[in-house]
Amino acid sequence: MSQPPPPPRSPLLTPQLCFNQTALRDFLRLSRATTDDSITQNLNGLLTPSRPGFDPTSTSPSTSRPVPTHRALIPSTTCSTFVTQILFPTWHARSSLLTYCARVATSPDPNDPDLLLREIESARDRERVVNERLDPYSGRFFPREARTEALANTVRNERAVEGIVRRRTWAVVGERCSAGEDGGGGFQAGGWEEAFERWRVEQEGKERER
Repeated sequence: MSQPPPPPRSPLLTPQLCFNQTALRDFLRLSRATTDDSITQNLNGLLTPSRPGFDPTSTSPSTSRPVPTHRALIPSTTCSTFVTQILFPTWHARSSLLTYCARVATSPDPNDPDLLLREIESARDRERVVNERLDPYSGRFFPREARTEALANTVRNERAVEGIVRRRTWAVVGERCSAGEDGGGGFQAGGWEEAFERWRVEQEGKERER
């Protein structure tokens, strides 16, 4: 069977990465592209090439047509390996990055390059003469957005995207992975949140045992 392409290596978690929203979004986009956006192709790659197909030399009317690859069921054990060794670790890397950046967004940011500029603008606003009778717009002031505020908005939006992407991916996994002795290996019962949390707790337990 062919292996799906490896996801991008988890980046070093630093405030600089979080505030570089281009790099932040690029990592999330590439990670989703190699696992979630291409989930059907990745699952198709788990099917063994030797899978029996249609024999064009056969004329028997009872010969069944091969199941299209995009709908063929995959053994539960094979799916479990893919989910626990590729899919969930990729999700975990993205979750860890977003969780870290969410903490950065709520922490003091004394190195904000626009901090002094915002203070100057605020001081000028306090000194302005407001006369809404002569100028109804004179009382309006739109302060420059702090980069922590921009980061918080980005994290919130990316988490919403994660929820949509993971629900879609998990639905495809549930459709393609055949039921094992346990009734589906956890792919049919519950949502992705429950399965991912079980895996995460198991990983933490293994780390503590080391």
